[in-house]
Amino acid sequence: MFSGVDRDRAFLRSRGEATSTSQFLARAGSLAARLPDRPTALNLCEQRDNFLVAFTAMLMRGQVCLLPPSRVPAVVREVMEEHPGSYALADAYVENTRPAQPLPDLSIPVIPSDRVVVIGYTSGSTGRPKPNPKTWGGFAAATALNASRLREILPPRWEGLPPWIVATVPPQHMYGMELSVLMPLLGDMGVHGGHPLYPADIASALADVPGPRILVSTPVHLRALLESGVELPELGAVVSATAPLPAELARTIERRFGTVLLEYFGSTETCIVASRRTAVDEAWHSYPGVRLQPADDGTQVDAPWFTASAVMQDNLEVRSDGAFTVRGRNADMVEVAGKRASLADLTRRLASIPGVSDAVVFQPDDAGSTAVRRLAALVVADGMTEAQLLAKLAPSVDPAFLPRPLVLVPRLPRNEVGKLPREQLLAALKR
Repeated sequence: MFSGVDRDRAFLRSRGEATSTSQFLARAGSLAARLPDRPTALNLCEQRDNFLVAFTAMLMRGQVCLLPPSRVPAVVREVMEEHPGSYALADAYVENTRPAQPLPDLSIPVIPSDRVVVIGYTSGSTGRPKPNPKTWGGFAAATALNASRLREILPPRWEGLPPWIVATVPPQHMYGMELSVLMPLLGDMGVHGGHPLYPADIASALADVPGPRILVSTPVHLRALLESGVELPELGAVVSATAPLPAELARTIERRFGTVLLEYFGSTETCIVASRRTAVDEAWHSYPGVRLQPADDGTQVDAPWFTASAVMQDNLEVRSDGAFTVRGRNADMVEVAGKRASLADLTRRLASIPGVSDAVVFQPDDAGSTAVRRLAALVVADGMTEAQLLAKLAPSVDPAFLPRPLVLVPRLPRNEVGKLPREQLLAALKR
């Protein structure tokens, strides 16, 4: 960590102040000395600078950082129950341990490559949150590939300058962990310490850091940026993940902001394993060493830095050169009246109707239910009726897959990374 980095160079910018690597390590060391003597801790800090400090302090103390899929009390409690003796770190505690006076520059102890430093949890949409241990060596290898791919698309005039990251995704999400925590710690990049969500806040955070600026975001936030009309400082690149990004949206972003958009592909189980420039390429390009093997329950993924094979729920069509396209997810395929369809494809068709700004098609019945496996939809479409939407969707969808009910809502119940938790969909359907 920070190997070969100028300790006096600004590494973090937050709240109008720049923090050098030396200052950051001193602050992390001060917190590390005050942490409880426990093996595991949940990092619940919402401010990215506090999360970074807390994570680094845990590394210094040899503690494992637990990343729950959300900060909902019931979910946090489930994760803590799996790790007796664990404790939680939040922004207030980290803020209260800021050193009153400058401390000497501290160093991170050598971290064994096989040491588990993070346990990330999946969303638990099909049961209790599932743990996914991550080793320091695995993180280091994946971050090197992520950083290399990102630097490849930066304009040549930025060569040799450390990129600065502004992220709209929370650091607890594995995508946020990889791009806004590990990238600055292991990839020789700077990072903005905030968690901007609204277009004006994103523009302000970008203006607070020097170029080349990299915006790490999601399709939901990127669409909101476009619709807001807000002006952004010059961008070196835009990065997207967490949900498929339509090619037309990618092209619009590149034109509107005069930049290049890179989309990453991965999961909590695997971390990032591939990327593509979505505006010009449908196929994903795997990282060197990644092996993809289609299986009955998804796709088996192997890489030299994995401690064990992982299975992704995505159904991939792998080409001989290692590139691949995504054909859907296991949980995405539905069967009604003996016919099969993809929920993602149905959602795409519904969302493409003029006047629709957001939509989702899903199956409200439980997988084990003996009832008819009906489909439902939630749609954001000002000025349109449910009957009009169904009439416009009908020509492109088999009648068996027309969603009934189709419910108009003011907005979809997306979480902070743009995903739609099943329990929130079901609740919105009943309103």
